Amino acid sequence: MRHELRLGLNVGYWSKGPPPGALESVREAERLGFDSIWTAEAYGSDALTPLAWWGASTQRIRLGTGIVQISARTPAATAMAAMTLDHLSGGRLVLGLGVSGPQVVEGWYGQPFAKPLGRMREYIGVLREIWARRGPVVHEGPHYQLPYRGGQGLPEPTGLGKPLKSSIHPLREEIPIFLAAEGPKNIAMAAELCDGWLAIFYSPNHDDLYSRALSEGFGRPGARRTPETFEVAATVPLIVTDDPAAAMDAVRPMYALYFGGMGARTANFHANVPIRMGYEAEVRQIQELYLSGKKEEAAAAVPARLIEELTLIGSREEIRDKLEAWRESSVTTLLISGDRQTLRTAAELVLG
Repeated sequence: MRHELRLGLNVGYWSKGPPPGALESVREAERLGFDSIWTAEAYGSDALTPLAWWGASTQRIRLGTGIVQISARTPAATAMAAMTLDHLSGGRLVLGLGVSGPQVVEGWYGQPFAKPLGRMREYIGVLREIWARRGPVVHEGPHYQLPYRGGQGLPEPTGLGKPLKSSIHPLREEIPIFLAAEGPKNIAMAAELCDGWLAIFYSPNHDDLYSRALSEGFGRPGARRTPETFEVAATVPLIVTDDPAAAMDAVRPMYALYFGGMGARTANFHANVPIRMGYEAEVRQIQELYLSGKKEEAAAAVPARLIEELTLIGSREEIRDKLEAWRESSVTTLLISGDRQTLRTAAELVLG
């Protein structure tokens, strides 16, 4: 069913330092009617600090983490940060969560990666327990303990820990949670437990791949949302150009990195997305080239057709036509990046 689309500004990762002109872009996005801004973290800058810094210069736009990695913080630490930022922003926080991957989780955070779906389910449960503030939090799960009790080879507790209740009342008990998900099981869990899904690679031409997983989640007992009240925010490169081939070449290295170089050959969740779309042979070639150090050749091997499915590249008229497929899809918000002129063009094309 056709629906209107919202826009979000994806500020993204830092490189050597803050993205140049980020604050001006955030202000421009709010002026243009964008619904949200999103910050990221991997193993450098964190997602929460920039969101608070730039969000302080705005009044209306929603502030999203895209994403907070759950291995970086205990559930209680994330619950505290979310309540704090939600208060400071007047109730504008959207808490985007994700599990990241084994290279970052085990290599950077020094945490085990096993059973990521189970850990995420439990993590979200603890967040909601803390925000509900019904009483001191007591949680005994396979991944998290409040208070800490030790056992199963863990260090012995002091015995002095006691159940605690948040010292502050949350501004909103129901702080929205969006889940970054790529696999069907994770997407289904987003529909079951969360208020939205963050999709990093999405093709409206394959909406059935996602809608089946979403429907499964909505159909589970106690599902939090319905399809009508659930949000899907999809990252999509939007480039207005009269030279689409050159624009495709500009984004090829990014897709080669994600599909070929992120994670290990046997554990790349990003690569599984185009594989499900029918590009398995092409993805295997990209991985082989990238992991052999042939990054330029890997980029050149990213099929033009795949890029066309995942992006909005072309003239204004071509993009306007392509947007119809997105309006018929499960997506409710397009997350884009770019300079202020790109934001203005996106607002004209998407918001009318």
